[in-house]
Amino acid sequence: MQLGLIGLGKMGGNMRERLRRAGHEVVGFDRNPDVADVGTLPELVQALEAPRVVWVMVPAGDPTRETVKALGDLLEPGDLVIDGGNSRFTDDFENAELLGAKQIGYVDCGVSGGIWGLENGYGLMCGGEEKWVERAMPIFDALRPEGPREEGFVHAGEVGAGHYTKMVHNGIEYGLMAAYAEGYELLEKKDIVKDVPGAFKAWSRGTVVRSWLLDLMVKALEENPHLDDVSDYTNDSGEGRWTVEEAIALGVPMPVISASLFARFASRQQSSPTMQAVAALRGQFGGHQVMSIAEGEELRRQTGAEGSTHPAPAAAKEQATTPDQPSQAAVAAATAGPSSGTGSTGGGTPGGGPTSGTQDTSS
Repeated sequence: MQLGLIGLGKMGGNMRERLRRAGHEVVGFDRNPDVADVGTLPELVQALEAPRVVWVMVPAGDPTRETVKALGDLLEPGDLVIDGGNSRFTDDFENAELLGAKQIGYVDCGVSGGIWGLENGYGLMCGGEEKWVERAMPIFDALRPEGPREEGFVHAGEVGAGHYTKMVHNGIEYGLMAAYAEGYELLEKKDIVKDVPGAFKAWSRGTVVRSWLLDLMVKALEENPHLDDVSDYTNDSGEGRWTVEEAIALGVPMPVISASLFARFASRQQSSPTMQAVAALRGQFGGHQVMSIAEGEELRRQTGAEGSTHPAPAAAKEQATTPDQPSQAAVAAATAGPSSGTGSTGGGTPGGGPTSGTQDTSS
């Protein structure tokens, strides 16, 4: 089968290769002439025999909308456009209407698989009329993983359903990634755990938390066991936001996915205005030490190097306060754990788990 493919980046280029390995003829266009098969969109359309199928694999938003609009002026009735990017599902309604007025078909297809899809296949989630989905089924079958079709492909529903399903998929991915990451940090912080990469690897067979994401976490830790020099600054593709917006619109409680999205926002803040306000409030109602930014950064430096389960060095407690050194009261406030009765999981170490005694119990 012939296919025109627009966008030959990390995923699009691999998709072209996978389709060609399956025996399909792919004519690719990209603004990078080094990877393109043709130089312009008109040339791509001219290289395909009618009825044509053209797959758009470019960034969501204006790039996709403009590409679909251009194809609407170049294609003929009976041709088909597939948007395989990460478009918002509401864009699909407009694209389908624009092309439908010219009797050109439209299918939205969420694609999952990343850089591994070339060898493993891609998870595909489609929306649109049955006749258009069936037209492109040989392409879908070549792209999806081997095995039963329903285990790697779904015709999820009407136009927009494919990208909506992919949006929810990515929201779930946010939550899963955050859970694995929180578990990693907890294991790293506990001094009795000596083999954190091994713990994750042991979960990869026979446990209820095994998954491909877990396998990728194992791979990352094998390459860099303590994630040295890995920035915590984390972007979001937009689909996590859209998932939370839909949850609000439909009244669906979604605390895990929402929290994972907000954690990504927090990762981009050099300092947290929210926690600055909390610190100021604690100073007002409880008389707690309110640290300066310099004192807080110094404590971050100390605990970042030694781990939050260890106290700051005694010398730091004894030295006089300077613009870049926390006061004795600041160190004490930062390293004291909350009181929770007589039980303790932190061994009574400063800055560790809950400790019994007469320490401050206010928030």
